[in-house]
Amino acid sequence: MAESTDAVVVGAGVIGSSIALELARSGLRVVSVDKFGGAGNGSTSASSAVVRFTYSTIAGVQAAWEARHCWEAWRDHLQAPAGEPLAAFHRCGVTVLDVDFAPRGLFTRHFDEVGVPYEEWDARELSERLPAVDTGRYFPPRPVDDDEFFADASARLGALHTPDGGFVDDPQLAARNLASAAQRHGADFRWNTRVTEVVRRGGRVRGVRLAAGTELSAGVVVNAAGPWSGQLNRLAGVGGDFTIGLRPLRQEVHHVAAPADYRRDDGDRQTPVLADMDLGTYIRPEGGRFLLVGGTEPECDPLEWLDNPDDAGPLPTVSRFRTQVTRAARRLPGLRVPNKPKGVAGVYDVTDDWTPIYDRTELAGFYVAIGTSGNQFKNAPLVGHLMTTLIHGVEGGHDHDRGALTHTCAHTGQTIDLAAFSRRRRPAASTGTVLG
Repeated sequence: MAESTDAVVVGAGVIGSSIALELARSGLRVVSVDKFGGAGNGSTSASSAVVRFTYSTIAGVQAAWEARHCWEAWRDHLQAPAGEPLAAFHRCGVTVLDVDFAPRGLFTRHFDEVGVPYEEWDARELSERLPAVDTGRYFPPRPVDDDEFFADASARLGALHTPDGGFVDDPQLAARNLASAAQRHGADFRWNTRVTEVVRRGGRVRGVRLAAGTELSAGVVVNAAGPWSGQLNRLAGVGGDFTIGLRPLRQEVHHVAAPADYRRDDGDRQTPVLADMDLGTYIRPEGGRFLLVGGTEPECDPLEWLDNPDDAGPLPTVSRFRTQVTRAARRLPGLRVPNKPKGVAGVYDVTDDWTPIYDRTELAGFYVAIGTSGNQFKNAPLVGHLMTTLIHGVEGGHDHDRGALTHTCAHTGQTIDLAAFSRRRRPAASTGTVLG
């Protein structure tokens, strides 16, 4: 069997669904293919969905600031009907505790240029704003069984606070919202469908072959397969000119009750997201009564790299739960560490510099939106626009490898140089963690 379309997007997580939407809006016939049964059922479903602006590159800050405006006007962004249930952005703010290897100036120099509001708190102000937080400096992060784990603080910490940050309350619903919007613009989604071959002839992609035997003929194929993106690249025979590598990394996010002195339950006036690289953890409100706790890949923790993302166990482990929640309890002394783990496990597709690759490849017509490293959920509404700018530019004859395309943001007016996301770039400046 053979079918034809203009573009095939492989992967219908929050990134792939956004790309399908914007390509369809641009007038292309789009077919989206996903191995799961619905939008956002893969790694998107395990996202903490934090919306923050603390990136060490100007392009990273520009992208996150523009995307935040999309989340704030989510129904307008989607052109969604009044009755459609939507994911919601909660503007609770993001507080990044001081750490020497990522000083405030790494971020504020870009904030000043882009126009991101921020506040700089010393230890006294941090204590006044968040009295439940222990402001002690304990760096470097240590295993919880280390004799030095509960050593006294060596100093007091301040913080960098961005009041316009926050989180999206339902990442999987956000992906479904994007897929529904794409369908309204004519995109076709094929669920429970695997790609078994990338068809190429004459140095150009010609479509994909599906497990059922159907060949989808298309002049454009976009790899947005998340942790499975490396497998798809190998099917396409691309990656030989990449200077940035990527591989799957299993991660866990844990769910715990918030301590009474750290609870707020009055709508958007929740406690802020707390990024704590001093102890190697981050803490995100989940409603007014619960917290999500994740890690920032401190050097003392072994990383769980995978050869096959399908091998990742979906449930949290006792050891990882104990480690991350105990660190959170060191920062929030009122937090109790339950005996039974609760949370989710997911898989990041991590690049060498924790910065994504949004680019063409050496195979004409084959594009990638990969290596999102657990920190690109926030940018999903913009990524669809970036990839549409890229694809129409390259397919129109522009040599993106010789002179990178740029994208002008609709909300902020910022111009993003897409060279920042090139497969051939030098490794970007990065914290070397999920925080990028």
